[in-house]
Amino acid sequence: MFICVCNAITERQVQAAVADGASSMADLQGQLGVASCCGCCADTAAEYLPGGRYAGQVTVHHGVSAVAAAAANDPVVVQVDFTEIAFRRACTA
Repeated sequence: MFICVCNAITERQVQAAVADGASSMADLQGQLGVASCCGCCADTAAEYLPGGRYAGQVTVHHGVSAVAAAAANDPVVVQVDFTEIAFRRACTA
């Protein structure tokens, strides 16, 4: 789930930042950029901080592969050979 749509920050990233020691909104803003644009996500992000409603909760994905469970903006290195893709498209047309 996205917490901050403006900066594409996920619930998992907020949880990881809190697990790594973020304890205030300023910490989350500094580490992730949460609530640094429109600010609509500030209340939701604050719920993951110590004392918040979601403090200490961890998102668990049962039955989902690690690749499918990764968020769209999680750092992943993917190497693609665009020549091969263009060739495949040309051959199937």
